[in-house]
Amino acid sequence: MNSRPDSLTTLRSRTDWRHGFLVRLTVAWTLLILLASFGVPAQPTSRLPRIGFLSPTVLQARHQAFWQGLRDLGYVEGQTILIETRSAEGREERLPELATELVRLPVDVIVVAASTPAILAAKQATSTIPIVMSGAADAVGTGLVASFARPGGNVTGLSVVNREVSAKRLQLLKEIVPHATRVAVLWNATNPAKAPDWKEIQVVAPRLGVEPQALEVRHPDDFTQAFRAATREQAEALLILGDPLTVTYRHQVVDFVAQSRLPAVYEFKEFVDIGGLFKYGVNLPSMYYRAATYVDKILKGAKPGDLPVEHPMQFDFVINLKTAQALGLRIPPSFLLQATEVIQ
Repeated sequence: MNSRPDSLTTLRSRTDWRHGFLVRLTVAWTLLILLASFGVPAQPTSRLPRIGFLSPTVLQARHQAFWQGLRDLGYVEGQTILIETRSAEGREERLPELATELVRLPVDVIVVAASTPAILAAKQATSTIPIVMSGAADAVGTGLVASFARPGGNVTGLSVVNREVSAKRLQLLKEIVPHATRVAVLWNATNPAKAPDWKEIQVVAPRLGVEPQALEVRHPDDFTQAFRAATREQAEALLILGDPLTVTYRHQVVDFVAQSRLPAVYEFKEFVDIGGLFKYGVNLPSMYYRAATYVDKILKGAKPGDLPVEHPMQFDFVINLKTAQALGLRIPPSFLLQATEVIQ
């Protein structure tokens, strides 16, 4: 007689347990849906590597070459890497501040434009974050690395020894203007990488029958005085050493050269693109492109001190034939055959 009520009690208990389980399950699913709707991920997302790019001025052709190098290695900005760009816009005194700003973000690697002052600023700002040079002048001579084969420290990348190249420029200028005996040399005396170039020019000049005249600039205001000195000393030709200061004010330089009708040789193609006579030197965009490979290796775990510093393999000889004709100069056929580019 009492078994029936006991059976009913057991049935009710099972029903209550199932009901409670379904309620708890419903609540759990509801919470998961709510969390998803508020954008809370089930697992933490990985952090994208951040690359800092430090430059004394904006030179689009060079910078684009670096971005292209990254793209060709499979990197996509905003998807696989983040890029923080800082430019001093021609004001080199801002470089230390901008380098410190990149370090504080922080970034995983700092890529520095072809500028010894910019690389020095980055090196002074950090001794731990890897620094990639995209074209330093004599990195060993200026103390940026211990050696080309084993840089040590946190700096590596690409470097060029400009002394021999500067001497070659003077030789080419003499061949184009054989009667020139007084050649003015415009250079930034505050750039430690340019003093060796000036010394090499002084050594080579007497062999070519040339008397070099130093036109030192340290600030933008110095250009006018330098140009007056060239006129006063009756310079017959001009050699411009490439530097962030001179390239930033390249329009001013090329305008003076045109007004004075002086044959001039340059280190950077940016001068020839706006009317300069000719350029002989390394192909800087190719060095910026190669800098991307260093970034790739470092992001994959390589130590900068173990990555040998590369030297440029590609040189440019660019001639502006239109400017030569305006100056009444005859460009030797051998020059045109050697030229990597002739601007008509």
